[in-house]
Parts: sequence; structure tokens; C-alpha cells
Amino acid sequence: MQIVDHFEELWSPSFGRSRGSVREFLAPGACPDQGDIARYLQAGHEIISVMGASLDVLGSGERIVGGDSLYSDGEWLWRGDLWFYVRNHHVRLPGEFLTRVRDCGYCVPDVERPKLLGILDWVEERW
Repeated sequence: MQIVDHFEELWSPSFGRSRGSVREFLAPGACPDQGDIARYLQAGHEIISVMGASLDVLGSGERIVGGDSLYSDGEWLWRGDLWFYVRNHHVRLPGEFLTRVRDCGYCVPDVERPKLLGILDWVEERW
């Protein structure tokens, strides 16, 4: 399982080596399809639902409802607040993930229940 937003501020070390600080992945401006990418992230298959709101680690003072929840498209895993970082801070995501999003026409593909349960098992082993 690949983690889209594997930044040290957002994931426990139990999930493996991070990509580094989210601050290292800030772009000076939005990419042309930023809105479509953010909508894709919001439309992912919910793997774990966490009640509450997470605080923006980049210091805006905003809280993101369900930010600690986890979503997937069957190949990639991400936090529920990633759309916020993409839309508000222009966080750059891995090229392989962006290729998948664009190849899928910005629509999260259907994923069979057994695969989603396998992703949940993978997460729970590390949680």
C-alpha cells in the first residue's frame, strides 16, 4: 500500500519511512487541476472513520472535520485532511498518484469489498 501524504507530521512512524516534512512539499501556487484532485481525495473509499477535527499542521488555525480518517482508491491511502492541504496550501503529491488520478478521469474507481477489507487489515497492523 502506498501512502499519498506520508509526511512526518501526519503519520505515525509505524507506517514506515515518511517522505519528510509537509513543509518541503509546498508549491508556490495551485496546479491547474487542483480542484479536481481535491474532489478525488474527498471521494475516496473510507477505510477508517475518525470522529473529531484535526488541526492544520501548517499553522492556519483551521480544523478539518474527519482529518484523521483514512481513505483509499484501492492502490493509494491518504488522510481525510489531504484535500485541505492540496486546496489551501498547494501541497505537491507524488507524480505516480497524480497520474492515477488523471488516468481515472478524477473519479475514484470502484473497489471490491475484499480489497478494501485487506487495506483495513494492513492499516490496523500498523495503527
